[in-house]
Amino acid sequence: MERRVVPFAPLKPGEVGLYTCGPTVYNFAHIGNFRAYTFEDILKRTLEFFGYKVHQVMNLTDVDDKTIRDSRAANLPLRTFTEKYKKAFFEDIKTLNIEPAEVYPAATDHIPEMIALIKILMEKGFAYQAEDKCIYFSIAKFPAYGRLARIDRENQRAGVRINTDEYAKDSVADFALWKAWDENDGDVKWESPWGPGRPGWHIECSAMSSKYLGTAFDIHTGGIDNMFPHHEDEIAQSEAANGKKWVNYWLHCEHLMLNGEKMSKSLGNFYTLRDLQAKGWRGQEIRWVLVGAHYRKKLNFTFEALAQARETLNRFSAFFARMRGVSAPGDGSEIRGQIDSALEKFGSAMADDLNTAEAVAQLFELSREANRLADAGTLSKAGAAEVLAAFRKFDSIIGCLDVDKVPEAEEIPPELAALAEQRAAARKAKNFAESDRLRDEISAKGYLIEDVPGGGWRLKKK
Repeated sequence: MERRVVPFAPLKPGEVGLYTCGPTVYNFAHIGNFRAYTFEDILKRTLEFFGYKVHQVMNLTDVDDKTIRDSRAANLPLRTFTEKYKKAFFEDIKTLNIEPAEVYPAATDHIPEMIALIKILMEKGFAYQAEDKCIYFSIAKFPAYGRLARIDRENQRAGVRINTDEYAKDSVADFALWKAWDENDGDVKWESPWGPGRPGWHIECSAMSSKYLGTAFDIHTGGIDNMFPHHEDEIAQSEAANGKKWVNYWLHCEHLMLNGEKMSKSLGNFYTLRDLQAKGWRGQEIRWVLVGAHYRKKLNFTFEALAQARETLNRFSAFFARMRGVSAPGDGSEIRGQIDSALEKFGSAMADDLNTAEAVAQLFELSREANRLADAGTLSKAGAAEVLAAFRKFDSIIGCLDVDKVPEAEEIPPELAALAEQRAAARKAKNFAESDRLRDEISAKGYLIEDVPGGGWRLKKK
């Protein structure tokens, strides 16, 4: 709202009410949508990192202009049509390791709450029924309208009404709270005091957030395209009905670009998460790219970036394997200072408006230092364990490192692990003939053994 960084103070100490605009379930979500959902996941994880208990509500828009239009085109009942895309959405967020929200309210399950909210607005004089039988919110009755999106109302035309869910960014107009049924809606309608119809898109979020978070809560997020008109309209109807400030903090993420251009089906550069998976990219690689840029900056998504993500994550995987193989004695003090510094800088970066780029730099810094000590043979098993523990803390926010996942190459038969341990003991005892014999035996069974500084070992299939 203020266009500047401000300190966060929750309404209830230690708790955060978070509302995030979810998908309109008329199609598979595209990677631009997932840029927003991933940013919101990073926000939630960061709040949890600092000890807050987060109650997140993410709506599912399963009735609006688009869902009705496309369900009718598919000749399917609305609920049957949207159920397919709800299921796909939950599969996709699992692929991207996005933490589930506490509540996923669907609009069609909350029509009574929307009607009740519209009744209040009618009673208070903020809403009216027009000649088309629709109920509209009167912008003229809410002088603060436009302060979030910085809309200039100087040249507003009195009496302009918008019946569609979305309208031009430079338009300031009365918007529909309840849409009277017409033949284009097919069998999608609910009874109301104003006749059969359905809710407008904007009223859905106000009603559902109030039910699950109360009439005032901490944080509301979404993509920058949600700021106007959707979030502006939500503020107007919520604060008009409740007579108080509705949301304390607003965060919006910028657009995702694809190879420097806006995603468009007509340009052939439109991708869903499933399209990328079909090309062989994994969820954690896609997530790494999505979290790489600051949420308030445009993100240029490229296949080159995905390839770099794969290489980076593979290097981290090899690094974690190396840390698990360190066996030198010691109490970990040789690297504890660097670990503490990296964690402090990581936390400070995330606390500063989710500065992911600066935070991720600490991952590389700590891995370089740990590798340097391992190369010198001065990293202890205890120190390596503390390094891995630090990376688990990093990944509690980043969410794509799989610190404890053992790559297939490491999943070795117990008898081979025993041979490798015997060889390590022979080398330590300087019994090199026995060490060579065991190496040859391991090789005959289809594995190569690599010595790791500090007395450890690593086996790889030939």
